[in-house]
Amino acid sequence: MQETQITYYKTPIGIAKITGDKNGIQSVSVLDDDVVAAELLNQTVPFCLQDCVIQLEEYFKGKRASFGLTVNPKGTPFQIKVWKSLLKIPYGKTKSYLEQSKTLGDTKAIRAVATANGKNPLWIIIPCHRVIGSDGSLTGYAGGIWRKKWLLAHENPVKQQSLF
Repeated sequence: MQETQITYYKTPIGIAKITGDKNGIQSVSVLDDDVVAAELLNQTVPFCLQDCVIQLEEYFKGKRASFGLTVNPKGTPFQIKVWKSLLKIPYGKTKSYLEQSKTLGDTKAIRAVATANGKNPLWIIIPCHRVIGSDGSLTGYAGGIWRKKWLLAHENPVKQQSLF
């Protein structure tokens, strides 16, 4: 059995905790408590997690719009189906929970889809932050609405219009 590795990475919106092994990244979560010991942030990143840290860094610098990682999230078959559908939402775009339910073939499953989104273990990499309410509201986000708003603004910055 492969031992799960853990590392921490400081992002502009909190400390990310990354777990995985040679079979892929299992989870990326954001910690609400920024009190992570400096030695944890400065530790050597395990080899199996290095690419994830590099790609997250590129994302936050605005140099990466999609991730090329092997992922291995743990979930039910339904959750995994929902999470795979999130990967089809383009960078800088949003989709409503109802639209996501339609994509999955069952508009009545909207609550189940929203619940599965909330259990997404791969923060940012599987972009559940791109799903919004039908009225455009930023409803539900395990990392906090302020982070969802930040991520959407990061992916779709307001362009300054030229005056001339």
